[in-house]
Amino acid sequence: MSVTDRSARSPDVPADENGESNADASTALSPDDTFHILQTFRRRESIRYLLRADGPVKMRDVAEHVAAREHETTVAALTSTQRQRVYIPLYQSHLPKLDTAGVIEYEKSRGIVRPTARLESFRPYLEAAASTDAEFDRASREASRDGHRPTVAALGAGVAFLLATAAGALHVPGVVLGGAIVALFVVAMAVF
Repeated sequence: MSVTDRSARSPDVPADENGESNADASTALSPDDTFHILQTFRRRESIRYLLRADGPVKMRDVAEHVAAREHETTVAALTSTQRQRVYIPLYQSHLPKLDTAGVIEYEKSRGIVRPTARLESFRPYLEAAASTDAEFDRASREASRDGHRPTVAALGAGVAFLLATAAGALHVPGVVLGGAIVALFVVAMAVF
């Protein structure tokens, strides 16, 4: 999709006087848009892959990376079913959403994904989430050895932290807050 097409479809990406999108010029998304994009594992992993890539990549390569991470295996060990179950939602939903937000340029017909300047704004959130995920994984392994899983109490403590932050009782930098939200989501998935 061309930049002009994106500005015509997405009212939240402002256009200049020539009708060109300013997505590259104004790389900041609102916190709500950022967290919405980071809400799903497949979009987070796609962004992680693209942050490591050097230039345009094949959509198939993104899908294989995401599928391998999702199934905790290597790309070579993926089955065709595992690949397909990730490829289709990326093709139809996740990559078009990233394109509309100006995070990537996605040429669906050619299967090419190009990062934009806006992609870099996700790095701090994903780095914070990675350190939080690593800490959670360590705690989960220790709890598994003892026969325990994360409890509803741990989930309650996380919710209390977020509520205190939202109420203004705690002042937490956005990157830390983003990591906390991702960690809380991971704990919720483990509990339920």
